[in-house]
Amino acid sequence: MDYDDQYHFRMPLRVRDYEVDSQGIVNNAIYLHYLEHTRHEFCRQVGTSFRQMQAEGVDPVIRSIQIQYLTPLTLGEDMESCLSLRREGARFIFVQDIYRLPDHRPVVKAECTVVCLENGRLTRGDILAGPFAAYL
Repeated sequence: MDYDDQYHFRMPLRVRDYEVDSQGIVNNAIYLHYLEHTRHEFCRQVGTSFRQMQAEGVDPVIRSIQIQYLTPLTLGEDMESCLSLRREGARFIFVQDIYRLPDHRPVVKAECTVVCLENGRLTRGDILAGPFAAYL
């Protein structure tokens, strides 16, 4: 699978001044924000939002995140945050990669596992799967 086919969603971002540390590079925790923002925008693209899901008693919660930091970003650099999704039983696996632009150098490789609570109880996530059906 090549770069053009491996992602369901892509989003451009730019490093802002408050995201860099005293060394002038993006703080490692900020990448988690980039990844979360990408998941939220993906949900919006498929016609739902975390607020809407919560109003319906559905709460996607992070079970785990594995992240590899490959190349640091610095102030003002552009990036592309990419996401693909698969389901393994009750778990939704978001494969998320960030690439520096314009050279597409890998910056972060991550895998975020999400499970679904419905009215406070852990479920298989069939309600959550609804909006993502075209991608699973």
